[in-house]
Amino acid sequence: MAGDPADTVPFLSHGARVALLDNARRIARSVAHPALASLVDVIQSAWGPMLVYEWIAGELVHAPVKRRADPTSAYQRFRRLPPEKLAAAISTTLDAHVALCRAGWIACDFYDGSIIYDFATHRTRMIDLDSYHLGNFINGMGRMFGSTRFMAPEEFERGALVDERTTVFNLGRAVSEFLGDGALGKERFRGTEDQHRVMTRACEPDPAARFQSVADMARFWRDYPLA
Repeated sequence: MAGDPADTVPFLSHGARVALLDNARRIARSVAHPALASLVDVIQSAWGPMLVYEWIAGELVHAPVKRRADPTSAYQRFRRLPPEKLAAAISTTLDAHVALCRAGWIACDFYDGSIIYDFATHRTRMIDLDSYHLGNFINGMGRMFGSTRFMAPEEFERGALVDERTTVFNLGRAVSEFLGDGALGKERFRGTEDQHRVMTRACEPDPAARFQSVADMARFWRDYPLA
């Protein structure tokens, strides 16, 4: 929900928070995928719309900076999973973004806080996509909202084009973060050499050098399963 209109603590105005909820509703109604949380109902209240989603079992993969090195955090336990489990989680995340991109949605503010992982069933789900943008757009902010660990160069450049190739970069950074050490080197990468090539191509600074669609990236990723 958007919260109390009189609350001045949130960074965004109440109207902007309502707009994000409306956007989340559009996403849920335009894309169906098993990895995306299902919107159950929208309830109108005095504070604006309240979006009711299905309950998802699991833990949020994100950890605040102060807890990121904590071995008991979901973030570190996720990264310590066997490579084949992580590769499967990445495949699910890629497939969900193929469906989102086909419906025209461009990732904005995608990071590990968008992922819920059930360590018992090894199921990956995605939440908190309300900032995703319908269609390509021009960066009018300069430094956009998001985690610098996952953001593409154009998300820092006012006037730059943000399109599906930006989403490709975001997903490449997710591969680096989870199967590697956050960098692009081979030394601590736990996937295959071919998967490393997919990651580095997705993370090219020049959008023209990346995969030109998430579907292409996902297709190459599926061609190089872990042995």
